[in-house]
Amino acid sequence: VQLQASGGGLVQAGGSLRLSCAASGRTLNDAAVGWFRQAPEKEREFVAAIGWSGSMTSYADSVKGRFAISRDNTENTVYLQINSLKPEDTAVYYCAAGRPWLRPRTGPHEYDYWGQGTLVTVSS
Repeated sequence: VQLQASGGGLVQAGGSLRLSCAASGRTLNDAAVGWFRQAPEKEREFVAAIGWSGSMTSYADSVKGRFAISRDNTENTVYLQINSLKPEDTAVYYCAAGRPWLRPRTGPHEYDYWGQGTLVTVSS
């Protein structure tokens, strides 16, 4: 499966963006999907994930209440709505597809397929 992350850009602090993760080559409907991010000179970190059915989600503490992950299986796409952006949210955001977990996993090593990333830059 090939994943395409999009929707990043330059936004002022307090602003919002919606990131999309579209799949080609196979369906995402039976895969849990996670979003991760990597800031310059930092390790890749977990942001949010959603189980294959969409009934369970998981968030990093740093984004709870500001980010929302969702999926549209008819569009074969997973979304990450990011609100109340802060300069420390600046990073390349990656989506990744894993196995058909009902409860999503948070470790990047558990995911099999990765998109190329989309850059989110938040100005203060």
